[in-house]
Amino acid sequence: MAGFLRTLSWQDMRRNPGRNLVAAAAVMLGVALALAVHLINASALDEFSRAVRAAGGQPDLQLSAARGALPEQLFATVAAAPQVARAAPVLELAATARQDAPGGAPSARVALRVVGADALALPAMAPQLMPRLAPGADRLALFAPATVFLNASAAQALGLQPGADARLALQAGLRQVQVRVAGSVAAGGAPLAVMDIGAAQDLFGRGGELTRIDLLLQPGARPDALQRHLAALPGWPPGAVLAPPGSAAAQVDQLSRAYRVNLTVLALVALFTGAFLVYSVLALSVARRTPQLALLAVLGATPRQRLALVLLEAGLLGALGSAAGVALGTGLAALALRLLGGDLGGGYFSGVQPALQWSGAAALLYGLLGVAAALAGGWWPARAAQRLAPAPALKGVGLAETRAARAWVGLLLIAASALLALLPPIFGIPLAAYVSVGLLLVGGIALLPWLVQLLLGLLAPLAARGPLRLLALARAQRQRASAAVAVGGVVAALSLSVALTVMVASFRTSVDQWLGGVLPAPLYLRAAGSVAGDDAAVFPPDFVGQVERLPAVARVQPLRVSSVQIAPGRAPVALLARPLLPDASHALPLLGASLPVPPGRVGLYVSEAVVDLYGVRPGADWPALSEFFRPVAQAGQAQAASFFIAGVWRDYVRQHGAIAIDRQDWVRLTGDARASDLALWPVPGASDETVRAAVLALARAQLGAEGEALEFTSAGAIRARSLAIFDRSFAVTYWLQAVAIAIGLFGVAASFGAQVLARRKEFGLLAHLGLTRRQILAVVAAEGAAWTAVGTVAGTLLGLAVAVVLVHVVNPQSFHWTMDLTVPWARLAALALAVVAAGTLTAWATGRMAAGRDAVMAVKEDW
Repeated sequence: MAGFLRTLSWQDMRRNPGRNLVAAAAVMLGVALALAVHLINASALDEFSRAVRAAGGQPDLQLSAARGALPEQLFATVAAAPQVARAAPVLELAATARQDAPGGAPSARVALRVVGADALALPAMAPQLMPRLAPGADRLALFAPATVFLNASAAQALGLQPGADARLALQAGLRQVQVRVAGSVAAGGAPLAVMDIGAAQDLFGRGGELTRIDLLLQPGARPDALQRHLAALPGWPPGAVLAPPGSAAAQVDQLSRAYRVNLTVLALVALFTGAFLVYSVLALSVARRTPQLALLAVLGATPRQRLALVLLEAGLLGALGSAAGVALGTGLAALALRLLGGDLGGGYFSGVQPALQWSGAAALLYGLLGVAAALAGGWWPARAAQRLAPAPALKGVGLAETRAARAWVGLLLIAASALLALLPPIFGIPLAAYVSVGLLLVGGIALLPWLVQLLLGLLAPLAARGPLRLLALARAQRQRASAAVAVGGVVAALSLSVALTVMVASFRTSVDQWLGGVLPAPLYLRAAGSVAGDDAAVFPPDFVGQVERLPAVARVQPLRVSSVQIAPGRAPVALLARPLLPDASHALPLLGASLPVPPGRVGLYVSEAVVDLYGVRPGADWPALSEFFRPVAQAGQAQAASFFIAGVWRDYVRQHGAIAIDRQDWVRLTGDARASDLALWPVPGASDETVRAAVLALARAQLGAEGEALEFTSAGAIRARSLAIFDRSFAVTYWLQAVAIAIGLFGVAASFGAQVLARRKEFGLLAHLGLTRRQILAVVAAEGAAWTAVGTVAGTLLGLAVAVVLVHVVNPQSFHWTMDLTVPWARLAALALAVVAAGTLTAWATGRMAAGRDAVMAVKEDW
């Protein structure tokens, strides 16, 4: 009997290839998308980690400053510590490079990371950074001034042949220098140049500064003992960070984790829809095969065997879809890595071109998830086949649904979803919120029979006016569950599509409004290239005053961007110094009113990420930050600043957190009045080009900066570029949304097609009773429009509820910023109309096939 049932199951699947193909394709897409996202992110993170290890070397510990640079004289103190076996100084800076070809057209600029290191210490500390001399190069080129060694990606980006004698123009800040390429280094990753640390300090004017000190410890030495020893030394810089070399990769892993998890969950959305389509297909199959299943029961098939028969079909669908999904996901990952790199729009792995790192364990995991989703979708139809009563089923009676739809199950799931949405994140990931979304979807779909029953009761007076309407309503009243199955695919796909549409629209609108608040000036000036942090502070205070006195400039606002590493193992927090007084709400998008700063305190405004990551609150002091700022008093004694958190503001750029401080307080605390950016307001009537020409002429005369060393842009251009980056970041979300809609429409076709084809006898009987072909098609099309409309209404309402959880729970817990809920009604209306039209057209087309001569002849099957 078991072998016969397996053969029967396989034959039934072969007789209905189209219907089964839709369910298997849904599982395939879910597995493919989830596996592709996993492989892309795993490959990118692995490549980034290897690049960090290559560039950072193999020291036991790395010493860096919490803010700014380390003083060079600290190197001797650290190297003399009894726990240290070897120490190596390192200077890193960001620059742009292009080939210096006299008389030729300038080449494109390439973002380059310049590492100044001691060549004698590299073999032990960072062997992959050890320079390899080009053929014919002087062996003393390792220590020569203005001489660099490029890794393979830098040489390729600059169009240089291996071993070629070339010259480059490097620009760091406003300083532009000429260097000679004398060889290569083995380190992979993003474009990188290595040179002697003394030559780098002289070349870029960074004498006496170090970025970090790499340390090898004595055998048996403990890092905590070294930390205590160094902290007890006189003149030790406050907040100096001593951490393992892998902390940079760990920080990127931590920052990108929420992004990676969100993409994976969105990809698994397709698996959820696929599970429901498997349910829809098998539920209709069980309903159509009720006499066959009853006959099997009479012939000796036990209820457990009937259960296994349907689950076997579900498992076969899941296995076929998963196998195809693993192959498709691998291909998608390889294609994405080749065309897009490992970024996927998130910006965490920019400059990394990883190779595909295929994982058999990951493929097996997502394949099993696909099979599990299919089995979950087939469980309820299998239970219906198990509970089948053979005698009534053979007579074709006892199948009508007479029990009222029970709403308590769906309401209970929705209530549980609401409670889970209130829970905090787990390990920094909104796991409870994801479960909440799942329960909300399942609960909403569970309420469909009740909703159908409610709507049928409201439509009963209208249906009594015509026999065709009454016919459609009477059938629907007896087949509520079938109707719920038919529209369930619409609800599952449309709700997720609506939720993603609302979430993306809310985020984009909030970012657009935020840009208007943080970009008050029409024009902005900064150093060109990828300069960031303190390296971007290129405008001295004298230059700022001279710009303000230009006839075409009405007002200048200097801005300063720095960073401070408050906690080891976490990414540094951005520190923004800009004019904030007397009212910070004019300069920052505050959440709530600004608190008055008590006398003797320094007011701070922290981003939402700082509140979540460091547990600070408005109206409280922040002692942990005070040790990083020790202004020198008039008597020459150090004083610790006392910081007061005066407000919280939105920042959609820095996921690791940002702090805003008034510029006057910054200058008083640090003694550094340099600016990173200049916000410019032209006088009335002055064009942007006039202001640009005047400012660039002054920069050339006062700072020796050429036009290409400065980036002059408008607020409108910054806004357009930022929104373009946003759209690129959410390109994957748009694709996932399109996939969900496509799967939902396939589900509509499968559900209505199977239902209409299963009603050939009914259509034949109606034809014998005198109904014309057009009338039968009108009944079918009306049913399709009505059921799809019910599903569209339910899916839209459920999608809006899911969007509320995504916007107000998942997003803040994942990325530590909030946004306002924005509903794009026009797009949702267009989406709803498209779904209704597709459902109506599908019902009409399948009804047209089923209402022909075969339907009339099918009546003979009962004679």
